[in-house]
Amino acid sequence: MTQYDTPLFTGLKKHSERNPVQFHIPGHKKGAGMDSEFREFAGDNILSIDLINIAPLDDLHQPKAMIKDAQDLAAKAFGADHTFFSVQGTSGAIMTMVMSVCGPGEKIIVPRNVHKSVMSAIVFCGAIPVFVHPEVDKELGISHGITPESVSHALEQHPDAKGVLVINPTYFGIAADLREIVKIAHANHVPVLVDEAHGVHIHFHDELPVSAMQAGADMAATSVHKLGGSMTQSSVLNVKEGLVSSKRVQTILSMLTTTSTSYPLLASLDTARRQLATEGKELIDQTIRLAESIRERLSGIEQIRCIGKEILGTPATFDYDPTKIIISIKELGITGYQAELWLRKNFNLEVELSDLYNILCIVTPGDTEHEASILIEAMHALSIEYRHGKDFDIPEVMLPDIPLLALSPRDAFYSETELLPIEETAGRICAEFIMVYPPGIPIFIPGEIITEENLNYIHENIAAGLPVQGPEDETLKKLRVIKEHRAIK
Repeated sequence: MTQYDTPLFTGLKKHSERNPVQFHIPGHKKGAGMDSEFREFAGDNILSIDLINIAPLDDLHQPKAMIKDAQDLAAKAFGADHTFFSVQGTSGAIMTMVMSVCGPGEKIIVPRNVHKSVMSAIVFCGAIPVFVHPEVDKELGISHGITPESVSHALEQHPDAKGVLVINPTYFGIAADLREIVKIAHANHVPVLVDEAHGVHIHFHDELPVSAMQAGADMAATSVHKLGGSMTQSSVLNVKEGLVSSKRVQTILSMLTTTSTSYPLLASLDTARRQLATEGKELIDQTIRLAESIRERLSGIEQIRCIGKEILGTPATFDYDPTKIIISIKELGITGYQAELWLRKNFNLEVELSDLYNILCIVTPGDTEHEASILIEAMHALSIEYRHGKDFDIPEVMLPDIPLLALSPRDAFYSETELLPIEETAGRICAEFIMVYPPGIPIFIPGEIITEENLNYIHENIAAGLPVQGPEDETLKKLRVIKEHRAIK
């Protein structure tokens, strides 16, 4: 087989063409038994391959035929020894990575700005996180990556760590020196796990940051659906043999994966891999050129800052992905969320993310000059709408400190707890996750000590309209904390 082949998608099409009589699930039976409006909208072709793991179609939990062939081709495309398809998104792949190397009470070195799936895995397996402070950009109000020096210091202090987890690149497209981090970890015989949720495309173009497999990392959870052209919720887990066992990875992934795996999602991974491997460089080259053109035009708009190569130069900002358009709008005197709402209302334009100070736009091979010109027009109009005089005071960026971890996340999550009014929780140990999603980076995790500063940060996000998620009380008037047992008088 070559990278032009799609063994899984082709096999599904052939099965559909045979049109067998189906006395198996799914119950809609190629669409015949489902709501007619949905069937008409979705289309008969996609419903004809919405199947289940019957023998001719292989089984994701123990692949031996067309799924195995598709995963083998993906491994060659990504430079991995093994590639596993995930229908649990990159979150499922990330949890698999952590749980493949860590058990109860074992340590894993992680940046504090990790996705909630990392912390979920740590709760599940009972690992102890050793947090490394990411480098903070005080102008933009965002966190970048971790440095090789901080990884080295963490391993010196915790030589018994079972793994090092790195975000490469970050949600905002910033990459650290991954090759050096891998070199340091491997010198200590510690595997490197990479959250590559926002970097499927970087492996296929030499103008982009180095990919996890190119850097020699041991595992990488990669979102093909985010930037690689597959359907939402489909991702891959790339593995290199040596410090991790692919057999254990398969076992853990299977434990976390539904037995009713989605064949349309799997087929979309197969075809996305073909496109990336055979056309990726050309498509990504066009995308980079379009993104750079957008960046140049945005930079000419008054009181709007569009981030480019000038962000590089520190150990944590070693490289960046130009297809991520970071637009700082704090000089307009509005929040990113206000800008998001205004763009939606006035231009029918949706951004990837907004926070207190920025909006993030992602450019992919699915974009053209048509979409680019609308974005430029919209940002010009936004600038005019909120333009102000030179005497305006630019808002000071507020970034909370990383809380202290007083209890392991697993112990805190399963402890006896109580709900308290949020204003009474400072100094108590948090028992739940609190985050702004996207990007899904926790403000608090179970086991951390709640501080007034971080409570103020939560209130500021709520006041700005940003989606603070996680707490049991969705109104955020109460937080769940570890119950304190006082002496009986």
